[in-house]
Amino acid sequence: MKAEDIVTINLSGKTSIADTMVVASGRSNRHVGAVADDVVEYLGKAGLKDARMEGQPHCDWVLIDAGDVIVHVFRPEVRDFYNLEKMWSGGAKPGQRAS
Repeated sequence: MKAEDIVTINLSGKTSIADTMVVASGRSNRHVGAVADDVVEYLGKAGLKDARMEGQPHCDWVLIDAGDVIVHVFRPEVRDFYNLEKMWSGGAKPGQRAS
């Protein structure tokens, strides 16, 4: 679905909620929703049927809880406001892999 500015953050040792966080952007509400739907569909095909999604129908920020992996898909201005990369990885910029 061509998500943009994808960042992967290693959460091991930082929290017990997950091992990895993925943060990505969509160009619009519709694109954010389509990317999130595609991620959930891919997870289902891979055998993970119990992934939970929150943030629809508005699609400013959609969170997908896939157990050990949490995926956040944002509209760019919402992503800039919350700045999860800085909070969880010490400031990784979009497109970088954070540790």
